[in-house]
Amino acid sequence: MAILADAGLTFTTLANSALTSDEARAAVLANPGFGTHFTDHMVTIDWTDGKGWHDAVIGPRQPIALDPAAAVLHYAQEIFEGLKAYKQADGAIALFRPEANAARFNQSARRLAMPDLPEAVFVEAIEKLVQLDRAWIPEGEGASLYLRPFMIATEAFLGVRPARQYKFIVIASPAGNYFKSGAPAVSIWVSDYTRAAPGGTGAAKCGGNYAASLVPQAEAIAAGHDQVVFLDAAEHKWIEELGGMNLYFVFNDGTLLTPELTGTILPGITRDSLLQLAREEGLTVREGRYSLDEWRADAASGKLVETFACGTAAVVTPVGKVSGCDGEFTIGSGGPGQLTGKLKNRLVSIQRGDAPDTHGWIRKIA
Repeated sequence: MAILADAGLTFTTLANSALTSDEARAAVLANPGFGTHFTDHMVTIDWTDGKGWHDAVIGPRQPIALDPAAAVLHYAQEIFEGLKAYKQADGAIALFRPEANAARFNQSARRLAMPDLPEAVFVEAIEKLVQLDRAWIPEGEGASLYLRPFMIATEAFLGVRPARQYKFIVIASPAGNYFKSGAPAVSIWVSDYTRAAPGGTGAAKCGGNYAASLVPQAEAIAAGHDQVVFLDAAEHKWIEELGGMNLYFVFNDGTLLTPELTGTILPGITRDSLLQLAREEGLTVREGRYSLDEWRADAASGKLVETFACGTAAVVTPVGKVSGCDGEFTIGSGGPGQLTGKLKNRLVSIQRGDAPDTHGWIRKIA
């Protein structure tokens, strides 16, 4: 079956002769975890220099055949996105701001000298996969189908130049809660490592940025913490972001601060959504610099009352304790704050269809 996508590109659907049984799928959905189980199908689209995007296929999820000289393996031309499909209150399946993911995907592609993918094709690929694998969406609070679109350079060659062949792929994974500790608020470790520097790839969602965070993240976990927070590369004093999430700071005068986008911080879609919701709540919202010393002092004085992290996977997560080589400090009572909970509830209510979508963020697909 071929389905028209965009500018003449068609999706061909191939049958999967080895579908997961209803019983096996139900066992997975009862406790999906995060990122450890995958649905039955995947999307692939190829790009070739001089030909553009072609051979769009929705077929069985299976290994990818790569030449040992494929450029992605040697020069790290790889980007990805993360978004979710939700079951809404009326039974519909919906995506949250997929067009924003499509736009950010292309921004990452340009930074890594990779081809743009038409945004309509990006969204269409995700919609078709969700429609085909909708039975994999789990029930319950915090449950969703996590979608991972990504692009890799597949041309076989050795030499430092942009590749001339690429593959766009979408896979899906049933997801529960991102953090496994079950604590009401997470504990984070201040890293001595640097995640990104001015002029680098910090604003691109590429695998290399996350690879660079693995050692400090492992150090944080070994020290008993849930996540790692990075400081700026130039002065090593300004708060930037966690390993995979943006940060917000709530003050006792009703103001809300998040680190500004300077090219070293990923422009999070959840971050942007919360900026808009916070302003609707009448809060004074600022994007600017905030130092580790200020964070510590404001927490001690009571000026800072809440800190929370946000991202697609974890949504909104309270931060209760911060530790580093210079000691540790607690934020507020060390547990969830009122504003953190309020903003999370507003966002999740829109995503789940329990509150009106006045922003046009929800895209119902089934």
